[in-house]
Amino acid sequence: MNLAIVGLVVGMALGFAGYFGGFAAFLLVAALGVVGFVVGRLLEGDIELGELGDLLRSRDRRR
Repeated sequence: MNLAIVGLVVGMALGFAGYFGGFAAFLLVAALGVVGFVVGRLLEGDIELGELGDLLRSRDRRR
C-alpha cells in the first residue's frame, strides 16, 4: 500500500477520534497506532527485539 494512503487513513482516524472522543481518545488512538506499527514491523522482520532494546537503552543513557 502506498505510504501516502496509509498516512491519509491514519490522519482520518486520528481526526475522527479527536472530534468524537476528545483529546484523550486522540492520544489513545495515536498510542495504539504506534504500538501497532512496531508490532507490524516486528512481524515483518524489519526490526528485531534486540535492536528495539538497544534503541531504548541508548535513550536512557543520554539522560
